[in-house]
Amino acid sequence: MERVVGVISRGLRAPIIKEGDNIRDIVTETILKASKLEGFAIQDRDIVGITESVVARAQGNYADINAISQDIKSKFENDTIGVIFPILSRNRFAICLKGIAMGARKIVLMLNYPSDEVGNHLVDIDLLDEKGVNPYTDVLNEKQFRDYFGYQKHTFTGVDYIEYYKSIVEEFGVPCEVIFSNNAKTILEYTKSVLVCDIHSRNRTKRILKENRAEKIFSLDDILTSPVNGSGFNEIYGLLGSNKATETSVKLFPRNCQELVEGIQKDIKEKTGKTIEVMIYGDGAFKDPVGKIWELADPVVSPGYTKGLEGTPHEVKLKYLADNDFANLKGEELEKAISEYIQNRQSNLADDMASQGTTPRRLTDLIGSLCDLTSGSGDKGTPIVYIQNYFNNYSK
Repeated sequence: MERVVGVISRGLRAPIIKEGDNIRDIVTETILKASKLEGFAIQDRDIVGITESVVARAQGNYADINAISQDIKSKFENDTIGVIFPILSRNRFAICLKGIAMGARKIVLMLNYPSDEVGNHLVDIDLLDEKGVNPYTDVLNEKQFRDYFGYQKHTFTGVDYIEYYKSIVEEFGVPCEVIFSNNAKTILEYTKSVLVCDIHSRNRTKRILKENRAEKIFSLDDILTSPVNGSGFNEIYGLLGSNKATETSVKLFPRNCQELVEGIQKDIKEKTGKTIEVMIYGDGAFKDPVGKIWELADPVVSPGYTKGLEGTPHEVKLKYLADNDFANLKGEELEKAISEYIQNRQSNLADDMASQGTTPRRLTDLIGSLCDLTSGSGDKGTPIVYIQNYFNNYSK
């Protein structure tokens, strides 16, 4: 029978998951229940994605601002701390900043401009041109920034993040000086003790600081890498990937992810005879064209996945083949020719014109983005995503 449906992504409803729940059993049972009630068969190479949030919640991987504060004090003692390149987010960074402020004597907060690392804008880039400000060379203090650009609010949240972050620090009686620069070396004119808060560029930032003789250099993935007074922790990512849980606590990125995904794969194999792929996903990796926000505020899209999800897609462009190699064919003859081409294609398509324009990204990043868009970040109640036919192509 002719196949008329390609990739299917289903959001699966699951119980509200709380600390101490057996997430492995819940995921397995949810898949089997959905298969039975919705009438779809579990197949080899199906993919299940579990949002990192419910994994961390089941693990009880939480920490409060007191734990963050204590770790900050142990690393910086009584120094003035340069807090540099944080993203502008109430969900991602504001609660962390509370804990950082509690552990500091003074904070010099250095913000990227015109936008943070993931695209949240402090000021429209066209205004920089209008005012003659060069973000690559110009360092601004708070007064200079306000004189140039006034009080700018975020496109979607309506928050003035300069005012918001400064108020968080000062709430704890800690002085806060705000400066604006895209050069990590700038902070060393204010303090030699630096907390690096960027995510994907953090290693470069730390290297630059080290080469320019900063004395204490830590990044968010160095904070809460082990428990503080029984708190949650993440030995790899620390505070990176954390989210607001309450006004005084954060949920950290999940731990032991590889053990979990392999366990679920094993359970499904035992119960159905089928080998599915399993991944834990956080933020997708895509950009909003209106707010200009790059979604990926987690350190990685997937902190754990089974081996079948390693690598990149191996695909060709159907439209290229139809317009070039087989431009003289139509109908069934065209379909047959393209199917045969796909079946006999080279193992290495790097120099094949038919592969140009296919997405050169890792499978986990592509599939994680699909999962994130399917489950959403609100009240859909579908923290488990079940994907079928992802590895099928036109010839199958």
